[in-house]
Amino acid sequence: MGSEEKVMGIPQLLHFQTLVTTGALFLGIVAVRLLEHSVGIDSLFVTAIIALLALGLLIYSADFFIEGAKGLARRGGLPEVVIGLTIVSIGTSLPEILVTTTAAMDIAKTPESADFAIGSILGSVFVQITLILGIVVVNKGLKIRESWLKRDGLIMLLAVLLLSLFLLTDFTLERWESFILVSLYIVYIVWLLMHREVIQKEEDENLEDVGVRGSNWSTAAYLIMVVSGLAFAVFAAHHLVEYASIIAVELKVPQAIVGTTVSGIGTSLPELTIAIMASKRSQGVAIGTLIGSNITDPLMSIGLAGLVSPLVITDSGFDFIVYLLIPFTILGCSVALLMMRTSYEFKKWEGYTMILIYLLFLASLEAYNRSWIRF
Repeated sequence: MGSEEKVMGIPQLLHFQTLVTTGALFLGIVAVRLLEHSVGIDSLFVTAIIALLALGLLIYSADFFIEGAKGLARRGGLPEVVIGLTIVSIGTSLPEILVTTTAAMDIAKTPESADFAIGSILGSVFVQITLILGIVVVNKGLKIRESWLKRDGLIMLLAVLLLSLFLLTDFTLERWESFILVSLYIVYIVWLLMHREVIQKEEDENLEDVGVRGSNWSTAAYLIMVVSGLAFAVFAAHHLVEYASIIAVELKVPQAIVGTTVSGIGTSLPELTIAIMASKRSQGVAIGTLIGSNITDPLMSIGLAGLVSPLVITDSGFDFIVYLLIPFTILGCSVALLMMRTSYEFKKWEGYTMILIYLLFLASLEAYNRSWIRF
């Protein structure tokens, strides 16, 4: 199969749709910002446009980065399944990593940025394990492999519980706690790489599970994808945090809520795309993509942000994070794993149940915003 595939180089890359879209979004942000400063426009509408363009650029640049990273890893001889659990999981979590670390850099002048960072990570985990997983399962019921559930599913739940414990002890994620989270993630990745042959053997026993392959590009093209994808993503993350924060201030919406909804859903779109694509070809890769990302986020993504600056939950975001977001995130992960465990199959009605949990969260959020419920 590989011999029949034509290797595409840099000339073809210049016409690659993802690169063209990424470049257009980047130029769009630059153009709107220049118009904003030259004409002196300072409106919520313009701010929202830049934030949406930044969100789109973040998603497309992350996809560009993933394509390049997967290609380089494949040329390095890594099995597809290990690539999925490491490169793809890190790549799809790149928006969360960049958004939270960028927000952490602004904590000194904007303490509420810590709420935004925490809300983004927990919100992303919750969105992925309820709404996105539900959409994938409703689209196509999935069979669950026991090894995925017992190994990665359990680690996902433990990661969420450990992060919640750190946040609830003194309502601060300290640097030493962040170091523990990042270290645990590194141990997990190293373990996967050391046991890649065993994992590959498990994959070979499931003939219906095929890896999600990308196009066949040259090594130089893959390198350009990684470098440019990362550069565009950093640029986009900075603007998303900056302008989402402005919107939150203008609308008097707590940063934690903006991080959970706008950023949480937006940065989870790469996982949705890859999971739906994988579900059409595999009965396990789709679940593995979401679980892998939900290990990366509560360990690596928030851990790196906490290393940049301790994340202190502010008074404005306290009730929402402590009494709504953390309990719903733990509930979503627990219910998802329980449903996966029943006959190791995720049925469509269970997918609707996960979506219902997300809708229940939105209803609770609306009730909280309207002061119908108080803590």
